[in-house]
Amino acid sequence: MNNSKTVIITGGTKGIGKGIAKAFKNEGYNVVICSRNDNGFAKEIGVTFVKTDVTKEKEVAALFDKTISMFGKIDTVINNVGLSYWCPIENVEENFLDNMLAVNLKSVFFVCKYAAKYLKAGSTVLNISSMAGKRGSTNNSVYCACKFGVNGLTQSAAKELGPKGIRVLALCPVMVRTEGLEEALQKQYSPAQGMELSKFLEKFKANNAALDHLPTAEEVGNFCVFLASDKASALTGQCINIDCGVFPQ
Repeated sequence: MNNSKTVIITGGTKGIGKGIAKAFKNEGYNVVICSRNDNGFAKEIGVTFVKTDVTKEKEVAALFDKTISMFGKIDTVINNVGLSYWCPIENVEENFLDNMLAVNLKSVFFVCKYAAKYLKAGSTVLNISSMAGKRGSTNNSVYCACKFGVNGLTQSAAKELGPKGIRVLALCPVMVRTEGLEEALQKQYSPAQGMELSKFLEKFKANNAALDHLPTAEEVGNFCVFLASDKASALTGQCINIDCGVFPQ
């Protein structure tokens, strides 16, 4: 065991998770990332990988046990696993609904449950939600319902864990270009509607963002590092937009 702080990042092998993992690695944390499959990213940047399906409670419990056995403590937990998919409500089938709820919401409950068990005063739970957790959109009922649920869970857990000195926050990014978003935008019912992805994102930015760009995985990662630090010690229960001014509140 060393004296560095330790962070667990679910879904840390790709997309936004990679940006978060790099940010905490650069800050000197012991970084533990997990997913169902090891794609080599952990070895590439020199962090720890633990194979975990976070939709299964026993595997989440094992993830926390392994992290404690390796590093002695956990300072920050980041719920980053997510699955985006647009689908008209009349086409939603039970298997689709169950899978989306399991990945986007059930997993967050399990991780928060074990964070409450293992984290000590001064620790932080960060849930990667979405702008879809703030407002509904066409063909996005299931994903929006999941992310509204994540925001509700964040607010409730903040009240419950606050007396233990544990802060709980949600980050609500918009259209961070990752492999997962690109795949989702190419599906039939996505808002891109067959438009070339760079053109769609450029149009979205021009029509919606106050700044001249959309958020990046690196920016999300840097903000996570700040929220996990003592500099953000007065913040809990908030669901904070990372949107370059798309949805000012």
